Amino acid sequence: MSKIKIVNLQKSFGDFTAVKNSNLTINDKEFFVLLGPSGCGKTTTLRMIAGLELPTSGEIYLGEEEVGMLRASERDIAFVFQLFALYPHMNVKNNLSFPLKMQGYSRSEIKTRVEEAAKLLRIDHILNSNISSLSGGDRQRVALGRALVRRPKAFLMDEPLGTLDAEFRELMCLELKKLHIDIGATTVYVTHDQLEAMSLADRIAVMDGGEILQADEPSVIYNKPATKFVASFIGSPGMNFISIDQGISNEQSTLNIEGTNFNIPKQYEISKGKKNSFGIRPENLSLTNEGGLKGSVFGVEYLGSRKIVTIKTNFGELKVKTDISTSVKINENVQVKPSNDNIIIFDGETDKSLKSEFMNKWQK
Repeated sequence: MSKIKIVNLQKSFGDFTAVKNSNLTINDKEFFVLLGPSGCGKTTTLRMIAGLELPTSGEIYLGEEEVGMLRASERDIAFVFQLFALYPHMNVKNNLSFPLKMQGYSRSEIKTRVEEAAKLLRIDHILNSNISSLSGGDRQRVALGRALVRRPKAFLMDEPLGTLDAEFRELMCLELKKLHIDIGATTVYVTHDQLEAMSLADRIAVMDGGEILQADEPSVIYNKPATKFVASFIGSPGMNFISIDQGISNEQSTLNIEGTNFNIPKQYEISKGKKNSFGIRPENLSLTNEGGLKGSVFGVEYLGSRKIVTIKTNFGELKVKTDISTSVKINENVQVKPSNDNIIIFDGETDKSLKSEFMNKWQK
């Protein structure tokens, strides 16, 4: 398996730039996820790594070899597509063995590899089945198996679970994670589903507008987002934001907003007179009878043992994740306050977190 590195990678289609000067290192045996909304450039980045798109500029390294201008067939990379891309006229065994036959492997080697992959993916009992008779989950296993038998340097996956229903998708997430642990393959995985990304990834790169905004471990992405976009995109629901029109000095330890004290993290570098915004996760807010921001209940969403209460305030809608036993009614007047000091401060002009070390860590 091999490390993958992209350097100043850019892809333009006419006047439109899909990927903008991206830099990224994906470590050997790492499960790395490219995450972002539709049109952010994640699939284009994956296709350039695979050799299905040639970069406009920049470099792509597979191990120590620069492969940016090599054909896909010359890169020793396996690609798993969202729509499976299986041969419908072949049974499962022939779908698995086909890439090995094209590479000239012996019958005995093909038989060994197919049986190993089928057993690992638990599809050895359907080797003689037609593709058309399989469920979506089994088809996805066959697609993974066809990539697995080649034993490539890296696996690239473009939303491979996108066509599955929620129950199958959750099951396949567990299967993919176990498979990755078992074979230790370098894997680059594209998805727009942040829950999928958080459950699978060793590290995540969040993209928007063709740019990589932050790349780090899931816990860092969630707790210390580099930009407001990352903070809002990651989390279910995303982070709440409260705009602050007044300046904050470096000496301040608290900020009073409508009678509610917000503790200012000391590690931030804040310029006096600059507009900023507070970011706080729904689970770090609580409902109170006094001493909080005043508002009214706009909506209640039940999530098993927890529920999300949406509150209308003078600062817009705030979402609070609270215990299921908390009793609130629509249009009820309530107050909201921070339940801890887990607050992120963002620059009002750039939308970047003011804790600069988290902006630069992933680039090193």
